[in-house]
Amino acid sequence: MTGRAEPPRISNSPPAAQAGLADPATTHPATIDPIEALFDKGLTDGLPVVPPTRERVDRAIEASGRAADEVVALVPPNYGRATVEKIAVNAVMAGCRPEYLPVVLAAVEAVCDEAFDLHGVSATTNAPAPLIVVNGPIRRALDINCGAGLFGPGWRANATIGRALRLVCVNVGGARPGVVSMSTFAHPGRYTYCIGENEEASPWDSLAVEHGFAATDDTVALLAADAPLTVYDQRSRTAPHLLATVAASMAVIEHHKMTHWGDTLLVFSPEHAAIVAGDGWSKADVRRFR
Repeated sequence: MTGRAEPPRISNSPPAAQAGLADPATTHPATIDPIEALFDKGLTDGLPVVPPTRERVDRAIEASGRAADEVVALVPPNYGRATVEKIAVNAVMAGCRPEYLPVVLAAVEAVCDEAFDLHGVSATTNAPAPLIVVNGPIRRALDINCGAGLFGPGWRANATIGRALRLVCVNVGGARPGVVSMSTFAHPGRYTYCIGENEEASPWDSLAVEHGFAATDDTVALLAADAPLTVYDQRSRTAPHLLATVAASMAVIEHHKMTHWGDTLLVFSPEHAAIVAGDGWSKADVRRFR
């Protein structure tokens, strides 16, 4: 989960200060609730965050195996310097366990790739949010939900990894709602948006393998995604019948009156994937279906 980064630059500032934060334990009287202090500074996503103490941040940095002052990415739209330490601060605030930090670092690096256009995603009046898709053995090691309810609550890894990325976008990149982030409606995925692929139940190669990685590689993929649209079809028993339902539903997502088209992520349940693959259809066949 490594990639391009600027040469490390040394800073003597404490992690909270580097992230644009102030450590409530040292800058506020003992009578001030540190959680409320972070709210007052506008450093949350609207939900309470975990105070990023020196000890918590250091544990996260140590778990990453990387230098605290290593620059992972410049985060649009303000192009803030996202060092390992700054990312660790936001991961701690999101509630991440230390061992989650390598996934968060990879997600930050990916979302800041020019091809993702985080500047546009952050400032648009549309509603996309960075969706993290995790592949590889790390899904099981971190207990990332890949099955029933994967877009919903109940799994700490999914919830906090996605939330950490959002906090980095706001606190390091400056994508503050109503100030820079001008989405007309937005959607709940802007709190957190992280899933794992159920590789074990899939009849096809995983998303990562499709893109040239080995099944043993730990990877993340990022997509600027709107809210999930659930497609119900309990009656179809063949690939053409099922995909006719799916295609009609997808017309709501991409249509001729939009100013531009983007990618659409189609997530099959194991049952529906078995129907399609059982008819001998590949992923490429699904993409070509009309």
